[in-house]
Amino acid sequence: MRERARILGGLRHVLADDPKRFLTPLRLPPRTDDAESLSAEVLPLASACRWIERHAARTLRTRRLGVRGRPLWLWGVDAEIRREPFGEVLIIGPGNFPLFLPGVQALQALAAGNRVRIKPAPGGADAMRRLADAWVALGVPRDTLEVLGTSADAAEAALDTADLVVLTGGEATGRAVRGRCAERGIPLIAELSGHDVAYVLPGTDAELAARCVAFGVRMNGGATCIAPRRVLVHPPRRDAFLNTLRAELDGVPGTPAPEAVVRRAAALVEQAVAAGGRCIAGGVPDGPTIRPTVLTDVPDDAALHNEDLFAPVVSVGDLPDGSEALPRSGFGLGASVFGPEAAARAFASRLNAGVVTINDVIVPTADPRLPFGGRGRSGYGVTRGAEGLLAMTRPKAVSVRRRRVYPHLRATDAHTLPMLTALLGTLHGRGWAARSRHARDLVRVFRAQTRDGVGPGAGRRAAKPHSNPNEPRP
Repeated sequence: MRERARILGGLRHVLADDPKRFLTPLRLPPRTDDAESLSAEVLPLASACRWIERHAARTLRTRRLGVRGRPLWLWGVDAEIRREPFGEVLIIGPGNFPLFLPGVQALQALAAGNRVRIKPAPGGADAMRRLADAWVALGVPRDTLEVLGTSADAAEAALDTADLVVLTGGEATGRAVRGRCAERGIPLIAELSGHDVAYVLPGTDAELAARCVAFGVRMNGGATCIAPRRVLVHPPRRDAFLNTLRAELDGVPGTPAPEAVVRRAAALVEQAVAAGGRCIAGGVPDGPTIRPTVLTDVPDDAALHNEDLFAPVVSVGDLPDGSEALPRSGFGLGASVFGPEAAARAFASRLNAGVVTINDVIVPTADPRLPFGGRGRSGYGVTRGAEGLLAMTRPKAVSVRRRRVYPHLRATDAHTLPMLTALLGTLHGRGWAARSRHARDLVRVFRAQTRDGVGPGAGRRAAKPHSNPNEPRP
């Protein structure tokens, strides 16, 4: 295990020695900035490799359970929990972060001892092949890591031999893959994007919150699964927030987006404006690019607030009073909270989201120690961190009886029910007085068993097969 972690972790040195080798295949729309690719994909992947190298063996080691917490009636039984690989893990990668997201998932699946097959999104195959070649050169066996084609047919064919599927994609893709996995009885870890909300609380530095939200809207051309899509601002801070947000996004050029995304974004913006919303930055998408767009006064029930749109479009409204008034779209991937730390921490506990950042957006989620996953329409299961590594394994419990005492093998008799009743009360009775009373009953039952010749020692005799079933037992 330690050698495997060392080999896999060695990728970080390769990334540091020749980053251009991995940056070149990442120059894909909507991202053409190598600095963004380095900070958003290469650097977090290197940090994940370092975490695996240092912590994988300890996280996956067999955990032996001591005496503490063992039920009294299991005296003489030792237990341990082993972590075993699933076998073959199919990773279906996304198009927005084609190196980092499937790369970390492959890293953890391999560290857990699985064979890995990666189905990249269109445009992501080159990045994955360079990653696989680097690992093979470091010592990863070629037959444990395979990069498939980018078509849906490649994923469909790979499902026939998969023991676990890890998917990163949109909600519609998640429904389709979930159905295929259900038909075959294959477990699925699914991160299905979301519609993340940022909350600006009383006492917040509204200008700082606006700058953070602007960063989240611009990052990767808006094609980020935990980008802020909606912002709810404490009304007295709304004007300051909007003024800064508009200034941060003013003049930002449009970013390329798939035609289907442009059409859907245009339709949602037009519907929001028709329902009473106001567009204060950007505008209705037109052509092959989308400018960062800010809307206000959009009704709560607008379709814009209920879709996982991968575009730089954000809606700003007033923060309601009371958790019962918070928006509930059914998505639960991430959220951001801005405000005094104590108040923000308390507010975070009210949110149904897999990851919450306080006084920031997106960037802290790249911490390799943290699990990442959604809830509700945003999927289930986690990747990354210790929890993500454990999710690439199945637990196996092993119990060993080391004392030749087998009371459960004895046939029941008139003493059995009183003994079990007294034992239950002794261990779990309410208060010392009740437990002491049951303990005295337990002593009386043991004495009666001894008097009748059916004490605990009979358990050892019962464990041995009787040679002649027609003769009475001693």
